[in-house]
Amino acid sequence: MFNIKFRKGFLSTKKIKYILALLLAFSIPLTVLAINKMLNYEKIQKNIAIAGIQIGGLSKSEAVTKLNQSIEVNPTIDLTIDKQSFTIPTSELGLNYNFQASVEQASAFTNPSLVENIANMFSTEKAISYFPLVYSLDENALNQYTSVIAGQVSTKPINPTISLTGNEVSVSSGSPGNDLTSEELVKLIDEHIKFAKGENITTTTRFIDPTLTDEQLKQARVRGQKMATKSATIKSDDTDFVIANEDLLKLMNPKGGFYNIEIDELIKAVDTTFNRDPVNAIFNFKDGKVVEFAAAKTGVAVNDVKLKNELLTALTQLENSDDAAIDLELPAEITQPKITTQEVNNLGIKELIGKGESNFHHSIPSRIHNVALASSQFNGVLIPPGTVFSFNDVLGDVSSYTGYKQAYVIRDGKTVLGDGGGVCQVSTTMFRAILNAGLPIVERQAHSYRVTYYEEGYPPGIDATVYAPTTDLKFKNDTPGYILVQTITDLDNLHLTFELYGTSDGRIASITTPIVTSVTPPLEDLYIDDPTLPAGKIQQIDWKAWGAKVNFKYTVTRDGETLQSKIFYSNYQPWQAKFLRGTGPI
Repeated sequence: MFNIKFRKGFLSTKKIKYILALLLAFSIPLTVLAINKMLNYEKIQKNIAIAGIQIGGLSKSEAVTKLNQSIEVNPTIDLTIDKQSFTIPTSELGLNYNFQASVEQASAFTNPSLVENIANMFSTEKAISYFPLVYSLDENALNQYTSVIAGQVSTKPINPTISLTGNEVSVSSGSPGNDLTSEELVKLIDEHIKFAKGENITTTTRFIDPTLTDEQLKQARVRGQKMATKSATIKSDDTDFVIANEDLLKLMNPKGGFYNIEIDELIKAVDTTFNRDPVNAIFNFKDGKVVEFAAAKTGVAVNDVKLKNELLTALTQLENSDDAAIDLELPAEITQPKITTQEVNNLGIKELIGKGESNFHHSIPSRIHNVALASSQFNGVLIPPGTVFSFNDVLGDVSSYTGYKQAYVIRDGKTVLGDGGGVCQVSTTMFRAILNAGLPIVERQAHSYRVTYYEEGYPPGIDATVYAPTTDLKFKNDTPGYILVQTITDLDNLHLTFELYGTSDGRIASITTPIVTSVTPPLEDLYIDDPTLPAGKIQQIDWKAWGAKVNFKYTVTRDGETLQSKIFYSNYQPWQAKFLRGTGPI
């Protein structure tokens, strides 16, 4: 098949012997290496040590056993820092060694190349490779210890300053300090643990000396006296930010130039003065069109990097000139609101698409206040198409700090005084508007018991409770345009209305008559002492409610197609009538 011809004399006998000798010389160590590999199958390479313990030539299980017998967790980590002694109990750190993982880690990094294997076979002296232990501990606990220790051994240096007292310029030379960070201590302790070092950790703090020499003190006073009569102004269209002479002196570094940290603090103050977020226009629907009732506002964002560079340049120029003052324009960007008045025609708000109502007769004054306050948070809110609306996100914090009063709320199956009692009147009314609009409801939870307010004009089961952050009312705007929320709180008739305006896509929503089962009678009347009412006065705050299980079906169709079909369930506990019984002065 193959016809290979060699030229006469191509391989001489001498050359053949040379090649054979070379092949033999190479094959012998390979053969020895293969035999060695077979004999030491699953053995750890020689000259390997973990935390000073030799494990070379052992199997992994033998190495784990040897480490377990040779190393134990020290009861304490002892430190000496500048001759001060500190002890950290390892039991409080939850320190544990993982010998199996330590061996696996060392084995993974000890696979030599072919050439290295051959060289190692004939080497008489082989360097030992040292590997650390794998361990675990509570990092938060360690950081707490190191933070306390670092705080005790460190003394914060005080930078020199130039200041103005009355008309007199004074220069403070500052004072030295020493420093050792918590992070540096953690690094030292990590090295100590992973190599199982039993000895004391000894280290020192860094000496920091920012103080002025006599010559620097003299020069700083001259600079300060020159700057003491000057000022700088950052100007914008709306207002000016004046840096008075005493503030200029605070910025100065007596050793030359200006302090970066003081400049950064000044820029924070500038940001507080000028920065503002853009405000979307809020719209109200009236007479068949959307009209603005809160104007859109552009925002301002100060360019801090540019301001710092320009400020340093201006301050240097001011110091080196005879000028008494210097002005610089505020480098800032105008940020636009997402929704402006001009965009109203593109929002798709054309008609009423959903409406919900509820009454809150017999509510105590604080509950009436809370209903009005909570509902006002939703008036004029715009919901973009395709987004999920969260009742709690729009409502925000409900507490005395945000204007809510204490009224009776359902919490843990009990009626108790709490900030924001009455908020669920608002969530229930919005739930009804969402159902009426045929929108997909993402999250809803019923109350613990049937509430009289919510069954005036509605059957049981058409309510929704909220309690941030665990219980929310959410729905998705799957219409082609924005949805505008409008709330109407009638305090004379104690009636609340939610109206949703947008673009109708022809959908029709319906709910079945709720099915009521497992009816149980209410509990006995409950009287609650109230020191805010005069003694002898009785005021009812809750009405008897029968326990029941209620469900209704929610269906949304369009052109004969079913878009949504969902059953809502409510499981109400039997409830008692509750009366406030006055115990206060008459």
